[in-house]
Amino acid sequence: MTGPHSTRNPHPTPNPHSTRNPRPAPNPHPTRNRRPGRLWAQLFRVGLAAARTTPGTRLRFWALLVASAAMALTALAFVTTTATFEGRTQRDTARGPVLTDNAHRATALWKEAIDSFGASPHGVIYIEPLTADSPPPPGLARWPRPGEAFFSPELARAAEDFDSLDRYGRYGGTIDPQGLRSPSERMAYVRPAHPPADPTAQSWQYITGFGRLFPMNQDTYPHTAVETSGVIAVLLAVPALALLVVATRVGSATRDRRSRLVNALGASWAHRAVINVGEAVVPAAAGTAVVLLPAALLLATDVRLPITGYVIDVADTRRAWPELAGALVVSLLLNLVLVVILHRVQRSRTATRPSMSTAHLPKWRLVLCLAGVLAIAFSQYAPKGPDLATFLAGTVLMWATLPSVVAQLCVVNGNRIAARGHRDGNPGRLIAGRWTAAHPGVLVRLSVVFIIGIGLISHLQVWNSRLGDSAVAAQRLTERVGDTLYTVHSSTLTSDAVKSLARGLPDGTRLLVATGHPEGDHPRLDLTGSCTDLTALRLPCPDTAQRVTPGDPRLEELARPYGGNLTVRAVTGDLSVSRANGSLVVTTDGPGHRAEIEKAAYAAHPGINVDTPGEIWVIGAQQKSNVNGWLFLFGGTGLALLLVAGLISAAAEFVRIRAGLAPLSVLTGNYQVFRTIALWYLTVPLLIATALATFITNWHSLFFVISLREGRFSWPVLATAATGFSLAAVAIGLLAAHSARRAAPSWRPEAD
Repeated sequence: MTGPHSTRNPHPTPNPHSTRNPRPAPNPHPTRNRRPGRLWAQLFRVGLAAARTTPGTRLRFWALLVASAAMALTALAFVTTTATFEGRTQRDTARGPVLTDNAHRATALWKEAIDSFGASPHGVIYIEPLTADSPPPPGLARWPRPGEAFFSPELARAAEDFDSLDRYGRYGGTIDPQGLRSPSERMAYVRPAHPPADPTAQSWQYITGFGRLFPMNQDTYPHTAVETSGVIAVLLAVPALALLVVATRVGSATRDRRSRLVNALGASWAHRAVINVGEAVVPAAAGTAVVLLPAALLLATDVRLPITGYVIDVADTRRAWPELAGALVVSLLLNLVLVVILHRVQRSRTATRPSMSTAHLPKWRLVLCLAGVLAIAFSQYAPKGPDLATFLAGTVLMWATLPSVVAQLCVVNGNRIAARGHRDGNPGRLIAGRWTAAHPGVLVRLSVVFIIGIGLISHLQVWNSRLGDSAVAAQRLTERVGDTLYTVHSSTLTSDAVKSLARGLPDGTRLLVATGHPEGDHPRLDLTGSCTDLTALRLPCPDTAQRVTPGDPRLEELARPYGGNLTVRAVTGDLSVSRANGSLVVTTDGPGHRAEIEKAAYAAHPGINVDTPGEIWVIGAQQKSNVNGWLFLFGGTGLALLLVAGLISAAAEFVRIRAGLAPLSVLTGNYQVFRTIALWYLTVPLLIATALATFITNWHSLFFVISLREGRFSWPVLATAATGFSLAAVAIGLLAAHSARRAAPSWRPEAD
């Protein structure tokens, strides 16, 4: 019954003592009842499984491994640079002399000079203790004995090669590492055979000990930590980052479909991030682990870098091992963060269909590129110091974002190609144009190696061109003269030193005094010597100065800076020299006497300079060449990373094109469509990238020369690089078409 008097309650109250279990209400968020840790672990396992089953897994695994290793190597380079320069500064401070003007308080005498073995310069530190309890310089267990010299290990090896281990006196041993800026430094501590009679007149300085920052032998490596880090950032970090971006986006089509799916199911960005991290963590960790080998080597022993010959001190790297370990961890985290960032999903407010953020190019990249261009343009107006930092920052911004500008141009061009193909009924152009417009990220990854590669090659050429015409002429001069003519000079040269040198010279040598007069309208070089020596050089023996035409080609080269004007005068007795502008000229009958001449010169007068004509220019050119070695080391490594990035990106596109174009053979009935699509989709955008990179490189190199304040830009080098990359663009298109054509006969429809 259901009448008004019915005892049935239309709204029953639940009985708390009932034995029946009430049916639970459905949970609109079933995943919220799970433990969060279990959900994250499950999502992480999904990523690990995807890394094994996603198409193109093997290519992406090795690409991420190489890219992670490159990023870790870059981090290792930054930490090692910082640690090395900190150690150099500490040792420079420990061995720097504490100067004083009070001779009574001084405990030692100190004097610095520069010498060279061949074209490689080294520092020579003359020391003379004044008190018995004065501590020796760091790196020496005792003071050198009179007439004794201590060499750094690197300098000792060079001296043995030139048979000049006794150039400064008896060889006493090597300098310990704590007394050297680096194990590769060339340096000598020398104690003269006799204490100086007048220290002030001979440029000696009084010191009270050691322990003040006083950089010595700075020309060995004349760049700072900031400059070195800037070179690493431009030549190594940018290519490594480009490689990581390319490796992260390998096989991105399947990965992006998965991201859209989990996004539609309600996953947050954190859920997608865990999946992407699980997919990339194994190759990223493996690549970082690869760099543990060079890191362990740096912590185990001194390491000589290739090309440069620089030796990294193991004491510096051991002191910085926490920073080194932290840098590798940060590098791994940065790899994973970039993987997450490059696989974001953009949700539209007006459409229900999810779209990917990679379907278009972010506008901020174009803004950063413009900012980089402006920074480069205005760097020449910045004060000295900040101008180089501004130039480098603008360079990094411009080259890192220029591929996005190229991709934007290619998108516009792709729309035109598609419209033209539709009007002409050309399926190849239609498909190629639409692919170009729909996949700008692919164009960015492919054009990176072309754009940055052309820039690297051209800028390395500009840096290498700093050798200069004067240095080239000096090299030719030394080749013509050989080692049979030497100039011996010092600002403190005395007549007694000249007498001592004359007694110590080997047989078959002649000694002349050269006095230059470069000023005025009639510059000239005066030579004075004994009649015997002048006659041996086919010169007359006048009692008064007489202008002559030298018959010896060596003297012609000596007089060339003075317009070829040469006067001679014969003297009897000892030679005298003017401290103002006088020097000595030593000639020999044949080569092979340099070691003996230098030994006699340094024994006669500590701190003297013995050079062949033009040798100073040659040494300067060699020093620039040594710095170029660092650029070739970092730049060559960066260029190799770019080539790897190009190969990986091209291989990934071959895989995608092979799968995407194979069905077209059925629809079109011919294989020519493959070549048309590949050339318009791959070759044409890469040719556009090459043309734009060539134009930008030409413009940027002008500011590079201004920033360096030397060097020249070479159009032939740029043209050669552009031609090579243009041929590579054509080859990539043809290979992609060939790959698709080979896959077409085996294509079968799949329910995908």
